[in-house]
Amino acid sequence: MKQQFHLLLTAFGFFTRIPIPYKFAFSQSYLNQCNRYLPLVGYVVGGISASVFFASSQIFSSTVAIVLSMITSILVTGAFHEDGLADVCDAFGGGWTKEKILTIMKDSRVGAYGAIGIILSLLLKFVSLNELPHSFIIKTIIIGHVVSRTMAVWTMHSLNYVREDESSKSKPITKALHIKDLVIAGAWSIFAFIPFFDVRIFLILIPTFITKYCLERYFKKWIGGYTGDCLGTIQQVTEQVIYLAILALAGYVAYQSSAQGQISNLF
Repeated sequence: MKQQFHLLLTAFGFFTRIPIPYKFAFSQSYLNQCNRYLPLVGYVVGGISASVFFASSQIFSSTVAIVLSMITSILVTGAFHEDGLADVCDAFGGGWTKEKILTIMKDSRVGAYGAIGIILSLLLKFVSLNELPHSFIIKTIIIGHVVSRTMAVWTMHSLNYVREDESSKSKPITKALHIKDLVIAGAWSIFAFIPFFDVRIFLILIPTFITKYCLERYFKKWIGGYTGDCLGTIQQVTEQVIYLAILALAGYVAYQSSAQGQISNLF
């Protein structure tokens, strides 16, 4: 139990800015295994963001509340995943060889591709959440943060880590994820579906899996595997896809219910 507690603290210590009031010894072994708890990080980050949305929506409009919740998630994680997305946009947008892509990815500066990618990413998140009915937003935020992190964990198992030289600015990352850790992460993520009270919500996994698979194929083609920035990109992009999938599913169910003269209880 002590070891599992250390793994949990390692996950929060690396993937969030939440203060950890407990001293523990870092090891590569802990880093390799702590990703089994990455969905729990998603629950906490998503829960905090959803709580800010709920509290601020009592005072402001849903539009303002969504922006405040998005700012909160960025502050809690230190823009950890958003930074990865920006780096990937710059690297793959400006590089045409593996060496060039990895070199650009080391650069801490944000270029045009990265800036455009981040702006469009945040805009898409905002619009997707803002289109949802008010009562859907809290559980959508939570499931988005949880399942998208599970997709990133899955990539750690599916692809090989691209080893870079010591000058790399890549973040600390798992280099060998065991199937046991992937199964545990997947089990944690199932609980995020329960608040929807309908098995149809699992349909959102289809576009999410497809998106993850396509990104993995793209990364493997160009650099032969993944880096920490690639994982941040998978988390960000699949989170967006989850929001869009729930929005599309909600619209479809509402249309079907209207056509049948019934009120859906999906959400």
